[in-house]
Amino acid sequence: MGARGPRLGTEGDGAGDDGADVPSDPLEESRMALTEHERESFLAEPHIAALAVDAGSGRAPLTVPIWYQYAPGGDVWIMTGLHSRKNERIGAAGRFSLMVDRVEPTVRYVSVEGPVTGTSPATVEQLREMSARYLPADKVDAYVDLAWKSHGEQVVVHMRPERWLSSDLGSV
Repeated sequence: MGARGPRLGTEGDGAGDDGADVPSDPLEESRMALTEHERESFLAEPHIAALAVDAGSGRAPLTVPIWYQYAPGGDVWIMTGLHSRKNERIGAAGRFSLMVDRVEPTVRYVSVEGPVTGTSPATVEQLREMSARYLPADKVDAYVDLAWKSHGEQVVVHMRPERWLSSDLGSV
């Protein structure tokens, strides 16, 4: 606990935080870091993530929206074009971060960062799994057919979450 109350955010194994103290005010109790179970469960939900990766010397990070897959306790994985800037920059950096959030019913976010643990050619089964996570069931087959034929060669990149930041700000 900070001098003024609980701290916002959790990181890694819970040994750190994002450095921000929660101000002493009536909303203090609703602004809390998520437990390990809460943050892993939230990340496992189908949110659109913001992926960030080092964009190179003199550049701000490359930050783009992306679909992802995650099961509590496991690696995060994304699918991207083999020759995409994302894949190029992830390969050069060897790590990336994802951030997911929501604004209802409460303001909540989870951010994970970690090393790439593997990259492999994508399969149509992985594309179907990812698509089914985000699309209505009746749209999956048509999307998979279109994407597999027109998006070019794809890869799956796995990342092991090492650092976590999370918070639920309540209904502010």
